[in-house]
Amino acid sequence: MSIPIDHTELHRTAKYFMDNGRASTHEEAIAILKSFGLVVHVGPELATSALHQAALLTLVNLARRTLLNGVHVCGIPKGAACVSKLSRASSLADAVTELGGTITSSPPADWPQAMIGSAATAIRPAWRVTWEGWRGGVVMAGHPAKLDETSGMELAPMLAAAVCAAEAFAFCAGDHLLAGRRAHGLSLWRPGQDWLISDHSEPRLAYLPSSLWIIGLGNLGQAFAWLLSALPYCEPQKATLVLQDFDRIAASNDSTSPLSFRKDIGRRKGRVVSDWLEERGFQTFVEERRFGGWIRRSPDEPRVALCGVDNALARTALEEAGFDLVVEAGLGAGPEAFRSLAVHTFPATRTAKEIWSRQISDRAVSPESMPAYQQLKKAGMDACGLAQLASRTVGVPFVGLIAGCLAVSELLRRLHGGIALEYAAGSVFALDDIECGSIEAEVYAFGHLPRT
Repeated sequence: MSIPIDHTELHRTAKYFMDNGRASTHEEAIAILKSFGLVVHVGPELATSALHQAALLTLVNLARRTLLNGVHVCGIPKGAACVSKLSRASSLADAVTELGGTITSSPPADWPQAMIGSAATAIRPAWRVTWEGWRGGVVMAGHPAKLDETSGMELAPMLAAAVCAAEAFAFCAGDHLLAGRRAHGLSLWRPGQDWLISDHSEPRLAYLPSSLWIIGLGNLGQAFAWLLSALPYCEPQKATLVLQDFDRIAASNDSTSPLSFRKDIGRRKGRVVSDWLEERGFQTFVEERRFGGWIRRSPDEPRVALCGVDNALARTALEEAGFDLVVEAGLGAGPEAFRSLAVHTFPATRTAKEIWSRQISDRAVSPESMPAYQQLKKAGMDACGLAQLASRTVGVPFVGLIAGCLAVSELLRRLHGGIALEYAAGSVFALDDIECGSIEAEVYAFGHLPRT
């Protein structure tokens, strides 16, 4: 009997249902995901608004990776050009299709619904993707607290789209009673505060980071790139990005990472992300070594790093490379914690070694006793292959995108005189309960460029 799956092909969200015992095989887990779908209704604002288009393209990109029955989009204005930097397609319809969405005028009537712009639907549940300033999230259809949406910091509509994808998945999976019944969102200017309340202290973006080193180009690193590409750089060619990752794109990355597509399987992650960013005008340099204590930045290389690796040993070395500021994002693992996220900044009151040294030898609880893994064992998978498969984390793209918003907004907030966070931690299930700790930090003096 042939082995049906290995760790490079595993759908990382299907693993959720394998690890919690709901599916007895990988095929059953995929079948569960293939019962999940979303309809997105869009209004006439999509014809000209880059912010509304960013919300739509982000939602399609994230949701189609976990809702495998499809993401159907209705109401795209006829002849609408794509004005978002998130796609190089000439038309908005083509951009949606390229990201895996389906354009339709007759959507399934029994699927959950989302609305962007002034679109409306009578079908429930229906989330309205909404944003204003540095705040974004979803409210239910008919909720009086819809935000302004005519302006906003460019990350806000993408944050709102990621929250919508998270709520839609939770509703389809049936693992959160409030999904489809609540308003849910986050303020990137003041995480932990009520995102629906207007905050007049939120500034309009004036400055953007000019030089960054991105460590790790999986779920989180690709989220960083997706977000950075939408920022309003006047001259992106003057921005320098060092991209560090040693790995290649595998089939499993398509389920979690916003810049991973099956056409790129086998290519180096650094080169795929570099191509994406250079198409949008950025200057990139690719570093294809593992990150560790042997890495040292030279004086002319970026002084600020965004880190998105899931390796505790690599994290302990973050302060040894010579960066002046590190913003590190991490995601939870396993069927109970995969919606968890945390962001740390350095220098801080605790060192990176103090935080992660104890995790180097930690062993996660293995799900190998669950029926799906026992079926693979019966099918002939050896102990090594079974251990590799079991050790992979459950993953979803929307958690990485929300964590990415927190990480990138940390740089933007410091550039605009806002509070500096030492850490932010919580769950996508409860964004209104994000725990944050602020820290005294010097003025951001590591290079900036003006916005358009």
